[in-house]
Amino acid sequence: MPLWKVYHPVGAFTAEDKKTLAKQVTEVYASIPIPKFYVVFIFEEVAKDSCFVGGEPHNKFVRFKIDQIARTLAGPVIREWWTRTLDQVIAPFVKDRGYDWEISIDETPCDLWSLQGEIAPPFESRAEKRWVKENKASPYTLAEKLPVNLILAPGIADR
Repeated sequence: MPLWKVYHPVGAFTAEDKKTLAKQVTEVYASIPIPKFYVVFIFEEVAKDSCFVGGEPHNKFVRFKIDQIARTLAGPVIREWWTRTLDQVIAPFVKDRGYDWEISIDETPCDLWSLQGEIAPPFESRAEKRWVKENKASPYTLAEKLPVNLILAPGIADR
């Protein structure tokens, strides 16, 4: 799951803007692929003179707080690429409208997360592929936790 909490000035986004932004970001995650239903957006309006940056009121500021649980970003290059990718997706909603913005991404271990009582299946597993296809959480078997393209190769016995 990525949970996106978007803190924004009152009236910054229309209902259609919110829907479009959520859909565009969902498509980025779906390209990984992860199930679309993992992506959750919550938009929270911030009243005028209720946001301060550097101790000063800032009424043109949008904060994106992202909790990513389904995947962990490996290393600084991938992290920078991902952050820049997300910046490009949100730019039409903030940069192009004259808002200042900030993104932060927290990563939580996926074994501390469940959906409808089910622990999320492992990456590239048969169960995860089924969840992507069905776009919902459902029980799965131990065998479904195995990778779709499981290759069992013999170990090296001697040199």
